[in-house]
Amino acid sequence: MAKETRHKTKYPGVFYVEKTHELTGKPEKVYFIRYRKHGKQIEEKAGRQHRDDMTPAKASKLRAMKIDGDLPTNDEVRIAIRAEKEAENARWTIDKLWNEYVRQRGEVTKSLKSDINRYNRYLKDGFGNMETAELRTIEIDRLRSDLLKKLSPQTTKHVLALLKRIVNFSIKKGLCAAPDPRLLHFEMPKIDNVKTESMTSKQLKAFWQALDEEEDQNAASLIRLALATGMRRGALFALKWEDVDFEERFITLRGEAAKKGKTEKIPMAQLAYDILKQVDQGESEYVFPGHDGGKRKEFVRIARRVRDKAGLPKDFRPLHGLRHTFASLLASSGKVDLYTLQKLLSHGSPQMTQRYAHLADEALRRAASVADDVLGGGVALPYISPSAK
Repeated sequence: MAKETRHKTKYPGVFYVEKTHELTGKPEKVYFIRYRKHGKQIEEKAGRQHRDDMTPAKASKLRAMKIDGDLPTNDEVRIAIRAEKEAENARWTIDKLWNEYVRQRGEVTKSLKSDINRYNRYLKDGFGNMETAELRTIEIDRLRSDLLKKLSPQTTKHVLALLKRIVNFSIKKGLCAAPDPRLLHFEMPKIDNVKTESMTSKQLKAFWQALDEEEDQNAASLIRLALATGMRRGALFALKWEDVDFEERFITLRGEAAKKGKTEKIPMAQLAYDILKQVDQGESEYVFPGHDGGKRKEFVRIARRVRDKAGLPKDFRPLHGLRHTFASLLASSGKVDLYTLQKLLSHGSPQMTQRYAHLADEALRRAASVADDVLGGGVALPYISPSAK
């Protein structure tokens, strides 16, 4: 490659070489400056004649500013840019933490899709470029206030809970230090939307009949098992044949599909036993597989079809309603205490089971009223004066 000819100018330390304009193809001067700084000889490009509107005078002024330290050298600029990029890459912003959180979650489930939608719509723009150490209670309060103007308290709570989960994730993984609790507090909106669905005996009979008339009996058995055990959607979809112990009559609820992330066992009553025995056991490892033999991802259409055929209300939720029906019937029977019901439902805390307490209380009142018949029997009891006690 031929060596470029350097042309001097009347300004000390300023020279140029002839180049070709990138667009026009015409000759163009490219100016360079040479100077000494910190005992080091430096030669840098000052700019192009046309593209940068550079002249020898401008190049000379630029050279003087660099010698005086008013402007950094090109190397110093490059080092600063590189350091800035490295610092930016080292910053665990909310956006970066969220991407890592999603990556570690692995499979994109329905709940994760909902979280992704919430993050992109309500958190990314306002919080994505912040670090957890920058979060303050006042910002959380403003977010809650803004969301409540357009969203329900429940949806607002989901968004705030997601942001809190990202913060907790960063602490758990050692990516960020725990924020000072005096500076960051998540106050959730108050929600009173506890919905406990149940079916009357007439509705229950119609529901069983609708299931018997359903064409896809394997899918119908999934719904039957939900009603007979109170199992959650995720546990039913994840149920494998190896989790079903017909001999000991137990069903294993896998930790990876459980809401608490903990593997548990529930007893297999006779009704559940009969339902599972009637399910066709094909080549799939799953009890209720999807069309491809893998893990099932959808059942809503059949559930709604059965619900409508049984004449249940449109707001009766396909699986939540069956879980609540199971719990309500057990609680109101008077034969199952709330602690046992908590274990059967695999609730994480007694508070979650308290929604059925009024049914259990009613069963106790019915039992207590038996004393009227047994002890009273229509006979007036003798009066006992306070002094005789």
